[in-house]
Amino acid sequence: MISQEFVNKIFNQEKKFVSRAITLVESGSDSATELLKAIHKNTGKAYRIGITGPPGAGKSTLTNQLTKFYRKQNKTVGIIAVDPTSPFTGGALLGDRVRMSEIGVDPGVFIRSMATRGSLGGLSKKTIDAADILDAAGYDYIILETVGVGQSELDIANTTDSTIVVLVPESGDSIQAMKAGLMEIADFFVLNKSDRPGSESAIMALRTILMMRDHTENDWLPNIIKAIASENFGIQEIADEIERHKTFLEQNQMLVKKRAEHFRIRIKEIVELKIKENLWRGDRSMWLNNSLKKVVDGEESPYQIADLLLSNVIFNSTK
Repeated sequence: MISQEFVNKIFNQEKKFVSRAITLVESGSDSATELLKAIHKNTGKAYRIGITGPPGAGKSTLTNQLTKFYRKQNKTVGIIAVDPTSPFTGGALLGDRVRMSEIGVDPGVFIRSMATRGSLGGLSKKTIDAADILDAAGYDYIILETVGVGQSELDIANTTDSTIVVLVPESGDSIQAMKAGLMEIADFFVLNKSDRPGSESAIMALRTILMMRDHTENDWLPNIIKAIASENFGIQEIADEIERHKTFLEQNQMLVKKRAEHFRIRIKEIVELKIKENLWRGDRSMWLNNSLKKVVDGEESPYQIADLLLSNVIFNSTK
């Protein structure tokens, strides 16, 4: 049973309780669902920023510097760093939190590492729930920094308001191969470590791809910003571009539509997950195992067995 006192402490941005709430969400228990229902009315105020890109592009450094920028503006920031699942513990490898130790002690910053837990899109299934908690806690900006795994990183675009793809000059040779996936989710690009050789050719490759996109004069066209995050170069321009994109979405009534589409996708995923969880409860697994011989012997096809199972689920009857 989730107490109102617990919910209120989240609303008051008490870090200890925000942390407990995210831990509860990661557990996937019924109490987690109850909590998420209770806090939903307080969500929707934060602006969600996704930062993604190949490994080694400097995403954590950029996140660190962007957070410092927002803190100077007296804005609060919640960060979810999605790490690869540890092969030993199943938990998050806490590299991002180590690198962000400087901002981690700031009372206006909350940092949480979450494991991908096998999610191909680079986001843990519980990441969006955790972002909701940070939203309800009143953080102005929520930054989701995701595992840089290339084209399978697409689900971040279905989670955040603005998506930043971070590349480095060395990405130039692989940009053509990326364009079918990671390249298409960017609201704008950051070419980090732009003092390195090859930065201009990488920018030219990006511009060539962007010019080939179908668009009208009213469409948002992703910009390319040069940065050296380790030296705080380009951070102001990145923050300005985030604000420019936010303004564009709001002025064109696209922010509400975008968030509604995110909810549609999320609700479908929740329903599908619940169906999957419930499907093999009871004696259905045993029934399936007992039916395999008929398939192996050619008496029935896998589709017939699947139809029978679905009939059992839909009509709650034993066939």
